[in-house]
Amino acid sequence: MLQKGDKVPNIEVVDQDNNSLNLVNFKGKKVVLFFYPKASTPGCTAEACNLNDNIERFQSLNYQVIGISADSVKRQKSFHEKYGFNYPLIADENKELINYFGVWGKKKFMGKEYEGIIRTTFIINEEGVIDDVITDVKTKAHTDQIL
Repeated sequence: MLQKGDKVPNIEVVDQDNNSLNLVNFKGKKVVLFFYPKASTPGCTAEACNLNDNIERFQSLNYQVIGISADSVKRQKSFHEKYGFNYPLIADENKELINYFGVWGKKKFMGKEYEGIIRTTFIINEEGVIDDVITDVKTKAHTDQIL
């Protein structure tokens, strides 16, 4: 997993509208990059809505919020439209960023082990360097963890 002090990669991905995005293009802004397991599931919805409900706080502090999962563009678009998110959702179907950031791994749910996205948030500074990594995400109070 990438750590505090690491630089973000120069990798092109697409958002819910199939627009090309690259994290290096956000230099000059702080970025909240949150990886979530699956669009429209209860925990992911709580986390994404908590961040969206506080978007003005983030914007006033020069933050760009970006969500990312391995969901398809279509599923990300549906999630985005259903909740009216004011930030992009990256559809990383080939897991390029997910693997680069090191958030794909073994998980347990109801006694069963499987592989998936480990819910993690990276706080990236204006120079494109990771300032913080949050691995114990509180989905309903994530904004407070970040700010």
